Amino acid sequence: MSTECSADLFGFAPVEGREVVAAFDGGAITSDAGSLLLGAADHAIKLTKRFAACFHDARRQHLIEHEVVTLVAQRTFGIALGYEDLNDHDELRHDPVMAVLAGKLAARREDCAPLAGKSTLNRLELSRLQSTRYHKISHNPIAIKRLMVDLFLEAHEQAPSEIILDLDATDDPVHGNQEGRFFHGYYDCYCYLPLYIFCGRHLLAARLQPASVGAASNAVEEVARIVAHIRRRWPHTRILLRADSGFAHEALMAWCEVNGVHFLFGLQQNTRLVAEIASELAQAEAKSRRTGKPARYFKEFKWTTRRSWSRERRVVAKAEWTEGKANPRFVVTSLACEAHEARHLYEKLYCARGEMENRIKECQLDLYADRTSAHTMRANQLRLWFASMAYVLICALRRIGLSHTQFARASCGTIRFKLLKIGALVRTSVRRIKLAMPTAFPYQAEYHVAHAALAAAATA
Repeated sequence: MSTECSADLFGFAPVEGREVVAAFDGGAITSDAGSLLLGAADHAIKLTKRFAACFHDARRQHLIEHEVVTLVAQRTFGIALGYEDLNDHDELRHDPVMAVLAGKLAARREDCAPLAGKSTLNRLELSRLQSTRYHKISHNPIAIKRLMVDLFLEAHEQAPSEIILDLDATDDPVHGNQEGRFFHGYYDCYCYLPLYIFCGRHLLAARLQPASVGAASNAVEEVARIVAHIRRRWPHTRILLRADSGFAHEALMAWCEVNGVHFLFGLQQNTRLVAEIASELAQAEAKSRRTGKPARYFKEFKWTTRRSWSRERRVVAKAEWTEGKANPRFVVTSLACEAHEARHLYEKLYCARGEMENRIKECQLDLYADRTSAHTMRANQLRLWFASMAYVLICALRRIGLSHTQFARASCGTIRFKLLKIGALVRTSVRRIKLAMPTAFPYQAEYHVAHAALAAAATA
């Protein structure tokens, strides 16, 4: 029996009379064995292949080592697994599981790794709208936007009777001299102001905007594009837009009214609006002081602005007294009062839009959608789309593979931490690649369920 060299061992405090030592001699080991489920989800919805088709490669194909489909898959899977920085790929390009996910196990040239490093991936992210002498890879923004809506539509077996599209913009702080940077007074920092559109957990649009424009500046354009796309597939589905007061603009509401789309928007309070519910606020105050608890009443009325609105619209007001002070809130809607009475409209329908905040947090905190550190807006928009596709991929895993498990409503970060980050010994032979995962892994039942569901979806 050979004796291990003590110089290669790390010694630690003994436990119950036994030495505790460690060494870097385990062979090919990965910390991302669970990510094979992500690969199965990708096979089910064909995301990375279709995303790669949105790029055009003008390089000489017989001279290149890393094809666009490999680059796109590598970057998308990397973000989904928590590797948001391009520098991470200088190590990941040698990872056996990343090679399996990207579909490329060996390099064609002896001086290359199976996958791309940071410099090659950086050229992908800096791709132009059209190929140039120094930028051979280009991307098609229209195709990328269309793909996001297509993936949403395909996630449904049949057309729903109604869908709710949630719109919101959020801050994306910048820390350099990026193109389009602007100091936003509300967020008190230099930032971008990306616009997100969700339908439940489905991401339909992620548009990078400078903070110098309003949140709703490009809302009409994005909504018109998405609604037209949806109606080509689902002509009879009722569509409702829901957003906060930043979107209660005449242009967007008028577009909805002309195109048969309903809306429910928050409405910024002012003295005229508060005066409309003065008696209800007085009743709420009296009841709150009598009971010692918050009190609220609802009122609806027709209202218009003095200059900006073209017509009167239905407004629902919440007259609330809480913590010793008034807390009035207002929403404007195209929904009829016969179908949605005031309290239900506000408490059940409008307040549910707060769930979208969690989706944005998933995109920005779990999938690093705010990692917009490139110089140009174009490159940062492409980074936002890569993060968005990583979000869509994990959502597909959750929707298809985990719908009947405890992770059915788990966040992307939780799914990554508990199901994807699994240490395993990688054994490669001529005929197969086997990942020996820990016997003590606590979520084996969920892994079995997810694998079976994803395999069935891929062959359906």
